[in-house]
Amino acid sequence: MKRDERRQQIIDLLVENGVVDLEELAKRFAVSKMTIHRDLDELEAGGLLRKVRGGATIEAGMQFESDFRLRERQGSEGKERMALEALELVEPGMTVMVNDGSMAAMLGSMLPRKKPLTVITNNASILEALKFEKGIDLIALGGMYSSKFNGYFGVLAEQNLTSLRADLAFLSSPAVSGNQVFHMDADVIRVKKAMLNAAVKACLLVNHTRFDRVALHVLANLDYFDWVITDQVPEPNVQQQLVDAGIQLTIARSLENT
Repeated sequence: MKRDERRQQIIDLLVENGVVDLEELAKRFAVSKMTIHRDLDELEAGGLLRKVRGGATIEAGMQFESDFRLRERQGSEGKERMALEALELVEPGMTVMVNDGSMAAMLGSMLPRKKPLTVITNNASILEALKFEKGIDLIALGGMYSSKFNGYFGVLAEQNLTSLRADLAFLSSPAVSGNQVFHMDADVIRVKKAMLNAAVKACLLVNHTRFDRVALHVLANLDYFDWVITDQVPEPNVQQQLVDAGIQLTIARSLENT
């Protein structure tokens, strides 16, 4: 098996399982552990995974988030349910902001169902999906493109947001702990904060597996958001923390009930 094919299969295993074991990979591909180490080093250098003791993962860490291309392949059913739940908050004629991320990209693709709308975004997938949609006034924030997050960030995006206002902002996060929402990237967090400041109301979209996690930078307190939507009921300790903080959590309905 060629090197690139082996590395692609490692990525496929990570998308399926979230983690891989170094020894199991060596046996699976009939190569040495040093060869697998080199594969993982190269993939980590490309921002596709995070090496951990004995293997690798694509799960978010304090300062790591996996590449957009991997995240968009994960949990599509849960993302669809959350997107449909979030779509219920949108009314024709609104101005809405949508941030970067694969969850947000799925919501963005559904927005034409509520047109006419004005959509403000830094999400490259949403810009691509909506650029020819009649009834959608599309405002691209501009800035420096990040392939890792498939979005636009930096001073230009932040400055543009200071002169814009929206009825509703949809934001996503890889980490929520207690009453705080986090992200691991400084450029991303600045744009998200600017969106929060530019919107009358805000909705947080967060996968249930991202609760009880922290990342390097604090985005906001949970009570800053008017709605918090997730795909499944989180662990009991997380539920209690949310109750203690007075946070109303919305569990996205099953697709059969939408």
